[in-house]
Amino acid sequence: MNILRCAFIWLACMVPALSCAAQAKSTCYGTVANGRLEGGVSLPAEGRNFSAYSALGVSLGRTYVHSAVADIIALAYQQLELTASDKVFVYGETGWKKGGRIRPHRTHKNGLSVDFMVPVVDAQGVSRPLPGTVSNKFGYEIDFDAQGRFADYRIDFVALAEHLYQLDLAAKAKGRSLALVIIDPPYQAKLFATPRGSYLQEHLNFMQGKAWIRHDEHYHVDFAISCKKN
Repeated sequence: MNILRCAFIWLACMVPALSCAAQAKSTCYGTVANGRLEGGVSLPAEGRNFSAYSALGVSLGRTYVHSAVADIIALAYQQLELTASDKVFVYGETGWKKGGRIRPHRTHKNGLSVDFMVPVVDAQGVSRPLPGTVSNKFGYEIDFDAQGRFADYRIDFVALAEHLYQLDLAAKAKGRSLALVIIDPPYQAKLFATPRGSYLQEHLNFMQGKAWIRHDEHYHVDFAISCKKN
């Protein structure tokens, strides 16, 4: 296969992964805790290996991000089709199209914060979407135990670590980086015990100590993108 043919196949694979909206350029202002967003883009409601936490949340406009963040997320999911082909992933809340306060979050204000619901497997070890419903606030009220178990589900720490690894690689490929990862502190040891653990320890910045809420059913990622003054 010649170089031109390889390049054509690569481009054909890349284009469908990105929405037209993600081609627009966003501008962020301030910080994740005190900022706003111009030209925010909505993440796709679903893809070949991922989906949003809630169709209602998407329709209400709670899944907008900075365009650079959308590109990074899309590239990471695409790579996961190769490195974790039997896994499914779910992303959570992100923010409003114009940023600003989005309750109940304390951050998520300028398009650079994204919640990802933990990947889980069922009792048979099959990857399943986190069972988010109205009754459990679309997954946000699920409580996992110290071992990462809830009902017949358990957190797939290998898949979670692979996702963080691919997010970091995708960010670097786009000339960006991850600023902060928040996950329940006891789960960090489980992440570091996976095949990607040593890389995560060396390259990612995990919040030390407890956040204002327990991050057991989701992990929070802030992306490092330069913003204008608010």
